[in-house]
Amino acid sequence: MNAFDFTAKTQDGKEIELSQFKGKVLLIVNTATGCGFTPQYDELQDLYEELKDEGLEILDFPCNQFGAQAPGSDEEINDFCTGRYGITFPQYSKIDVNGENAIPLYKWLTSNTKFEGFDGPAKLVLTPIVKKMDPDYKNNGNIKWNFTKILINKEGEIVARFEPTAKMEKVRDAIKGIM
Repeated sequence: MNAFDFTAKTQDGKEIELSQFKGKVLLIVNTATGCGFTPQYDELQDLYEELKDEGLEILDFPCNQFGAQAPGSDEEINDFCTGRYGITFPQYSKIDVNGENAIPLYKWLTSNTKFEGFDGPAKLVLTPIVKKMDPDYKNNGNIKWNFTKILINKEGEIVARFEPTAKMEKVRDAIKGIM
């Protein structure tokens, strides 16, 4: 099984096959519009503009599971992201990334990755919040917060997971390393 075996729902409700991305590098991200990490949209857009012609696709999945920081409809979220951050990569329908209502893609991603730890000063804020939500957070692959990024190679295999505190240069270097 790999990422290309799954489907995703577009913001207009159409189910698409991720197999259409075979031969491309995917960066799958769970996002939110009201999070302290929301400005990462700027960095994601820069990354997309830089590498899309080399085969990068960013798959943006809004998620409201962390602090209810992605309120609103799919259309409202998209309007915010395109208007405020000028994103041009596709956004998909709002989803759950953890729990029984998680979409199959994320069930697979969380079963096949592990928490990498938070970096920098944000870990002082995030760690107690995450620990309260999931006392066993260090020992499972559940997504811990908004803007967790999972890198998929051209064959659909998981290459790396980046927690929201990871520097975008680290993400970019990993992408460049598999292109």
